[in-house]
Amino acid sequence: MNIPDKILPYTPVFIKLLKGPVEYVEKSAWERLLQYKTELTRFVQQLGLTLVLDEDDGYAYLRHTSSEEDEATVSWMQRRPLTYDESVLLVLLRDMMAEFEVGEVTNRELIKKRREIKEYGELFFKENASRVKFVKELDRLIDRAEENGFLDRIENNDIADEQKFRIKKIIKARVDGEILDQFKQQLSEHAAKRIQHRQS
Repeated sequence: MNIPDKILPYTPVFIKLLKGPVEYVEKSAWERLLQYKTELTRFVQQLGLTLVLDEDDGYAYLRHTSSEEDEATVSWMQRRPLTYDESVLLVLLRDMMAEFEVGEVTNRELIKKRREIKEYGELFFKENASRVKFVKELDRLIDRAEENGFLDRIENNDIADEQKFRIKKIIKARVDGEILDQFKQQLSEHAAKRIQHRQS
C-alpha cells in the first residue's frame, strides 16, 4: 500500500472550504488560503469545483463548476435549501449590508443587535401582506440564518433582543445587487396593490 510522503500544505484549508466559507477573521486559514490560492485553485478544478475568492471583502468558498449536477457528478458539499422566508431574511440582511457600505464606514464589519434586525424587517416590508407573518417569525429566522452561516453571534446577552450579530459578507455572494433590486421592486408592487385594494 502506497502512503503519500506528505500532506499537501493547503489540505487543511480545503477541508474547511468543504464545510463552508472561509473568512479573513480566521487568520491562520485565511493566510494559508492566500498563500496557496493558485495551487488550491488547480487542485479543486480537478474535482469539478471552483474556488471563489473575494480578497477585498475577505471570504472564499467552493462551488460546483457544473451548473447542473448529473448522476455522474460528485456532490462534495452539503446543500442547504432555504425556505421563502429564510430567503427574504437573507435579502433583508443584504440590504442592510448595502446601506452600510455606501455610508461612512469606520468599521470593516457590520454589527447589529437582534432588535435592530427585527426593526429593519418591519421597515423593509412596510405595507406588504407578508409583513405580519414575517415579523412574527423573525426570531426563528435569525437563528436559522446563524445556523446557515450568514450571521455570527459575537455577544450573548440576557436580553435576547440585545444579542449582537456580525452580518457576514458572504451574503453578497448569495444575493447580488440585481437580485436585491428585483426583490425590492416586487415588494413595492405588492404594497401598491394592497393600498389600491384598501382604497377601492
